[in-house]
Amino acid sequence: MRVDFDPEAMGPNRFYRLLTAVVVPRPIAWVSTISKDSVPNLAPHSFFTVACTKPPIVQFTSVGRKDSLRNVEETGEFVVNFCSEPLFEQVNATGTDFPADLGEFEAVGIEQEPSLRVKPPRVAASPVALECRLHSTLCLGDSTVVFGRVVHAVLSEDVIVDGHPDIELLRPLSRLGRNEWGTMGQIKEIARVPYTVWQQNGS
Repeated sequence: MRVDFDPEAMGPNRFYRLLTAVVVPRPIAWVSTISKDSVPNLAPHSFFTVACTKPPIVQFTSVGRKDSLRNVEETGEFVVNFCSEPLFEQVNATGTDFPADLGEFEAVGIEQEPSLRVKPPRVAASPVALECRLHSTLCLGDSTVVFGRVVHAVLSEDVIVDGHPDIELLRPLSRLGRNEWGTMGQIKEIARVPYTVWQQNGS
């Protein structure tokens, strides 16, 4: 037996809580930006994914008009910093609604490092950073999807094995429902079956 949920009857806030509990796990874009007044900003956004591979474009969604969105619109640049398990408390702390003139790097005590191709700083302790220039934005209701072209990527050598990032060393964080967060958990590996092989096995 199933239980029905009507978005119109529930209202946006209740249905939002339902959506974020079932669209899981969600990777987190720890987005660093810089304001037109040169104040560095850092905030987690859990509506995040790859939008295109050629050219490389990533996207994150700002629910409401956050400092990250305003800074990206004004400067055209941002950095997606990787959220790893050891940074759990710092990532969560940067979700606090600090005033716009108080940067999260300073407020939370997070060390920054200069980026190579864009002005916003990177999180020094993050194992991966994707430096992005604004491609476009798309307004959908109360939210804005931000698309950024990746112009540079940097990885810590500590998470690279045989030239490739290793998931067990990256130890990614993800967002679940309510105040729940996810860690890596069990890893399963399986290769896709080409259709020619599928035909052979089925004959």
